[in-house]
Amino acid sequence: MLSVIKQSRWLLAVVAVLMVSQAFGHGMSEAEKQSIVEGGNLRYLWIGATHMLSGYDHLLFVFGIIFFLTRFKDIVKYITAFTLGHSATLIFATFNGIQVNYFLIDAVIALSVCYIAFANLGGFKKYLDIKPPNMLLMITSLGLIHGLGLSTRLQQLPLSEDQLLMNIISFNVGIEVGQIMALAVMLLLLAGWRKAESFKPFSRISNYGLIFAGLFLFMMQMHGYSHVTDPDEFGFSVDNHIHEHIKMDEARNAEIIKETTHDSLD
Repeated sequence: MLSVIKQSRWLLAVVAVLMVSQAFGHGMSEAEKQSIVEGGNLRYLWIGATHMLSGYDHLLFVFGIIFFLTRFKDIVKYITAFTLGHSATLIFATFNGIQVNYFLIDAVIALSVCYIAFANLGGFKKYLDIKPPNMLLMITSLGLIHGLGLSTRLQQLPLSEDQLLMNIISFNVGIEVGQIMALAVMLLLLAGWRKAESFKPFSRISNYGLIFAGLFLFMMQMHGYSHVTDPDEFGFSVDNHIHEHIKMDEARNAEIIKETTHDSLD
């Protein structure tokens, strides 16, 4: 088991760095927005695919879904449930202009990663002594939440009023293309490793790792939400993070001095 942990350390470090970069990576330049407008629906398809492939919370959730599935029929069933769930809210919310706070919805999505890993570890029976909820129903329901997150991302893009539905469909198709590509890699990895003796300890380490990754992402998103309500405002880098805290403290102190002075004059 120790050898499995040692072999996985570099992978965990890379994932941690990537998740940090994603959590602080909100916002889009004007040049990027213009390139999207000029690229048309193919550009939305490309953005959908790359967003899924770089959306570590979505990928971790999908990885949790398929982790112990061995039959093709079951893989298709559960992935289809997730796809229908996130496609429904992605299309409906975007088409109707329904928006939620970027940080809050991503925080809930992070907790969905914890949920799927907790279920994989038999946590409901082992720790809570209760029957686990229907997995197919839960994956569909959590897919609806993931769709809201995807819709929030899509609505940050410059959408065309005349081509709104095609923009949404193109983005959604891109999401599914990215999901299939990531799924293929995951299935190959698990199929090859499932026969090895190290798979059993690897499975426990991986699912506990999913829980910690989900909690980490949750805290990062809540940290972002505590700073701003508009995701585009949260654009400073990790290196400049402490400086932003200093500016916030200075602004808060200036406001207190202003209020104190006003009260003394009264």
